[in-house]
Amino acid sequence: MGFIKEQITLIKEKDPAITSNIEILLYPCVKAIIYYKIAHYFYKNKHFVIARYISEKGKRKTGIEIHPGALIGKNLFIDHGTGVVIGETAIIGDNVTMFHGVTLGGTGKQKGKRHPTIGNNVFIGTGAKILGNITIGDNVKIGANAVILKDVPANATVVGIPGKIVKLD
Repeated sequence: MGFIKEQITLIKEKDPAITSNIEILLYPCVKAIIYYKIAHYFYKNKHFVIARYISEKGKRKTGIEIHPGALIGKNLFIDHGTGVVIGETAIIGDNVTMFHGVTLGGTGKQKGKRHPTIGNNVFIGTGAKILGNITIGDNVKIGANAVILKDVPANATVVGIPGKIVKLD
């Protein structure tokens, strides 16, 4: 029940369009994270087929694809989540916000850890692609449709293709 209360508080804070607590339970982000948590449990216990089945069901129901092997911190907020993809070895810190069309993916050239690590308090704009075994520091802002292929230090704002730091606090 703690997870649901946390999600209600988080979504009310992040989405001004929400008008009731019941509406939050219909939110795709909440459903996707519930599917992920169940799938991740099975994945950690080496029941990979069951984990993948649950993950695929969650993807079909929500339009958000989270691999059950990904590691996700507290208070992930995915707004308008359709098309979000989070790869198997991705690690996401606490208080991360992302919008639709975001990919935390691989480049197809790596083995082992092949997806990004996202720090705490990171904002990822619509359509951004963060690819490869790279690290995004804490408090980073990534602009819409940016393509990030290299590490980004903490407190940076990154935009463009390829991503370039335009501000460093």
